[in-house]
Amino acid sequence: MSRVGARSGARSAAEVAAEAVRHLEWLAESGVLDVPRPPSRPKPALRARPVPAARTESPAGPSSTPAPASPASGATYQLSDRGCGSPELLKVREDLGPCQRCKLAGGRTNLVFGVGDPHAELMFVGEGPGADEDAQGEPFVGAAGQLLTKMIEAMGLSRQDVYIANVVKCRPPGNRNPEPDEIEACEPFLRAQIEAVNPRFLVTLGKFAAQTLLRDPTPISRLRGAWRTYAGVQLMPTFHPAYLLRSPGEKRKAWDDLQLVMKAMGRDSSGKR
Repeated sequence: MSRVGARSGARSAAEVAAEAVRHLEWLAESGVLDVPRPPSRPKPALRARPVPAARTESPAGPSSTPAPASPASGATYQLSDRGCGSPELLKVREDLGPCQRCKLAGGRTNLVFGVGDPHAELMFVGEGPGADEDAQGEPFVGAAGQLLTKMIEAMGLSRQDVYIANVVKCRPPGNRNPEPDEIEACEPFLRAQIEAVNPRFLVTLGKFAAQTLLRDPTPISRLRGAWRTYAGVQLMPTFHPAYLLRSPGEKRKAWDDLQLVMKAMGRDSSGKR
């Protein structure tokens, strides 16, 4: 049984019912008013996903690890291990350090690294932190994050079942778009995160994530809905949840994109395997 399946089997009836409600809410918001019952058919045998031998769970320990002095200020700092649930991810975070590589560092409250399952089958990549993310040090916790959570749950998953990161790790002032030099400074760490998680599937949220990983300037409206490949990983570009909040009529297209991901993962339209 997969990790997700094991967790799902242990959930209470109340949790399952709450997830079903969230799934129906997302479908309704996406314009889906009727969900046909799929025809009965034999379920294919599930194959366990191989886990590289080098991967091990991180040992229990303190919630933060002392790190070297900041090269910019000389002051010591505490390295948060949030989003670093494996030795590989912790190494990426340590390499990132008290980052001063671009001008965004001067305005941040917290560096926002990532969150979720360090060995997730599915990884989401967004643009950059907003005000709520900067305050809490976790990606996608504001209004757009709440919508992303609904999208994930409509897929039959939870935030704990996936890994979430951003192209840039510090909040751009006023939530403006990240600039080329800022993306260039952060991009190696995003690519290292993806390598550390080693997902089977990537979903990029918005144009900056898709264009950065694919090296393709095509608008997201034309990139979305078609599988691409990044470093051997299947990648599905779709709209950013913040855009969907501004343009709710596009939610149906985003749901269509996620259904393609669900199908590739062996899940039906309700999110079940």
